[in-house]
Amino acid sequence: MGNATTVTVPAAAAMQQLGRALAALLRPGDLVLLSGELGAGKTTLTRGLGEGLGVRGAVTSPTFVIARVHPSLGAGPALVHVDAYRLGGGLDQMEDLDLDVSLPDSVVVVEWGEGKVEELSDSRLEVRIERALGGAELAGEGRAGEGKPGEETADASAYPQEGDDPRLVTLTGLGDRWHGVDWTALAA
Repeated sequence: MGNATTVTVPAAAAMQQLGRALAALLRPGDLVLLSGELGAGKTTLTRGLGEGLGVRGAVTSPTFVIARVHPSLGAGPALVHVDAYRLGGGLDQMEDLDLDVSLPDSVVVVEWGEGKVEELSDSRLEVRIERALGGAELAGEGRAGEGKPGEETADASAYPQEGDDPRLVTLTGLGDRWHGVDWTALAA
């Protein structure tokens, strides 16, 4: 298993704050895998990570560019933000991104990375974001207008409005790097 904790996030602004708090636990070489349905808050969490790490540039979804590098404005690590949604071939398709080259000096955050990039590191942080109450979406479907280009999405009336429904965020640190990490700063 691994070192794990679950945090309840009441709203979108709190998701960004969780990212800022999590940034204090991250260091160069960390691989962070984000999973959750469309609109769960993966990019919002990453935006908070970018703020906490003090990186340059607005953190937005890298859907169309696959990966975006945000250099540090100070002495900290760069943030490499990857959207692996369209990459179905696992690590073979990821090789062109040279993530293994970026990893030692950066914090690499991969949205939709489950089953695709785990081989990059023996240690990683897996972050699963789920709607806590009344926000369960149909498996495999996103909100209307929110899906990836070329995908059908479900009728928006079936879902709560974006942003302020609670989320459960489960963080699981795997490998030696995460053994004994104190998660208490994330509960604030």
